[in-house]
Amino acid sequence: MSPDLEGWRAWIGRSEESDDIIDPLRARAMQAALDDPAPPLDPGDALPPLWHWLYFWTVAPEAALGPDGHAARGGFLPPIDLPRRMWAGSRVSFPRPLPIGARATRRSEIVEVNLKEGRSGALAFVTVRHQVATDEGVCIEEEQDIVYRAATAPGAEPHPGEPAPASSAWHREMPPDPVLLFRYSALTFNGHRIHYDLKFTTEVEGYPGLVVHGPLLATLMADLARRERPKARVARFEFRAQRPIFDTAPFVVAGAPEAGGAEVWITDPDGCYASRGRIELD
Repeated sequence: MSPDLEGWRAWIGRSEESDDIIDPLRARAMQAALDDPAPPLDPGDALPPLWHWLYFWTVAPEAALGPDGHAARGGFLPPIDLPRRMWAGSRVSFPRPLPIGARATRRSEIVEVNLKEGRSGALAFVTVRHQVATDEGVCIEEEQDIVYRAATAPGAEPHPGEPAPASSAWHREMPPDPVLLFRYSALTFNGHRIHYDLKFTTEVEGYPGLVVHGPLLATLMADLARRERPKARVARFEFRAQRPIFDTAPFVVAGAPEAGGAEVWITDPDGCYASRGRIELD
């Protein structure tokens, strides 16, 4: 693999638009997937934070998929030829509620492409800016970081993690659940095989088990704050993935309230941070 940074950077400024209806069925299905104790969501209710990821699907025909189940590269995203693609993090603000039942438009633009050298080799970063709006105005603004990297050799030891707090004010233990992974993949129309195809995940990608979606972990962190502070409104949320979570052992969703919001994180089975975020609450 010879990185072609200048060629990839030619994608900066490329944009696309997608329309969708924020239908209540997908929102209620997400409530079921997360065991949400709140009443069923109805048209006119505000969509919970980060659930916009259930909408604006990228619908590619079967013939246009790559071997990993993603849409083949070189369309909207640059043709980066590093095999592993991951959602590394996002910064999301919510200027106004996104009402269930509304017709909305997502406008997306590639704003940066960079190449770095990591501990395991080359890392390519693509930053995409999204804006979701209805006729009433902008509801969501997001910057999403996507990272591409080389495959890890089978059996390689994971890099040491950063220890997470052993206890927290907010705490929810999550058992490994392939059904939740399947449901989230279906709700987001995500064909990435590392989330449901164990043979591909272990034999091709070299992971020890199915990989829990990075945006699902972020959604669980935001959902924890929603459960603990049901009357508060999320104004902003940002998160950064640090280590993968697999379906092989329970993990913990945790949080520590502070002035104006909360620190939230995912603790992996080794007691290390897998993902970290901060929520600003109104």
